[in-house]
Amino acid sequence: MHPAWSVILFTTLIGVAQGLFVAVYAIDIGARLDLIATPARAFFVTGAALAVAFSALGLLASFWHLGRPERAWRAAAMWRTSWLSREVIVLPAFTASVAAYCFALATDAVWTPSIGLLALVLCLALFVCTGMIYACLKFLQEWASPLTLVNYFLLGCASGFNLATLLASLLAPRFTEPLAVWAVGFTTVALGVRAAMLTRNARLRPRSTIQTAIGIRHPNVQQKAQGSMGGSFNTREFMHGRSRHFLRSVKWTFLVLAFPVPAALVWIGATTDASLVLGCAFVVQYAGLLAERWFFFAQANHPQNLYYQVIS
Repeated sequence: MHPAWSVILFTTLIGVAQGLFVAVYAIDIGARLDLIATPARAFFVTGAALAVAFSALGLLASFWHLGRPERAWRAAAMWRTSWLSREVIVLPAFTASVAAYCFALATDAVWTPSIGLLALVLCLALFVCTGMIYACLKFLQEWASPLTLVNYFLLGCASGFNLATLLASLLAPRFTEPLAVWAVGFTTVALGVRAAMLTRNARLRPRSTIQTAIGIRHPNVQQKAQGSMGGSFNTREFMHGRSRHFLRSVKWTFLVLAFPVPAALVWIGATTDASLVLGCAFVVQYAGLLAERWFFFAQANHPQNLYYQVIS
């Protein structure tokens, strides 16, 4: 598939927003139940505000993927059968609920935990909707797996808790190390899941053949040309046009930048109380997630490519 940067930015930005909100809300509930000390209100308000900002940026990035943005509201019309339509509904609801939660934290409203719980439910629903958009496509074998949904959840939490660790180092130092442990934990488990996805995808064999791709059952079919003089929508949207060497380079880039390097930086920054190192950890991991998401889309091999695999 041809990776669209609008979708890459959209999925990674909202993942950060979701993970950051989960971190902030977990500490809020722990403090309200007297399980942990209560950090400064600035930590909660700033964390929730950043979650709203990242979610809004993700929503803005998604509009670049629309041919007619003024008709974006129509994407919600098929909510009974389409995971994309459900995502279109849940994302603004999540953003609005986190914004309300942020306002409630700032004003110390009595309904803060309730609105936070609503935002948490919408957050988890958004993870499901986003992941299932791809996991439900059975004809794209690389995506059609529960690991796709788990991967979206873990990477979102890893990046969100990474940012929460940086925020804690600035506004609530006593929570820096606990959040760092969770950030490293999510990153480590996410690496295991992503490695399992790569191993699974490497063993996949196409279910279609050149015969089924063009609807001819003759046992001896040889493709001599693409069938047109130049490119087409099919070759632009369902092919990335990159070499295997380039794909291999991107794979090892995200395996390094999204997992071991930020995990090490988070741990070093948390134990030495170095906010600059924690900031570098978030930037490095987000760059790795951009590469990971690009590879995620590029690795999916649409069955129609069996027909367009030869261009002469």
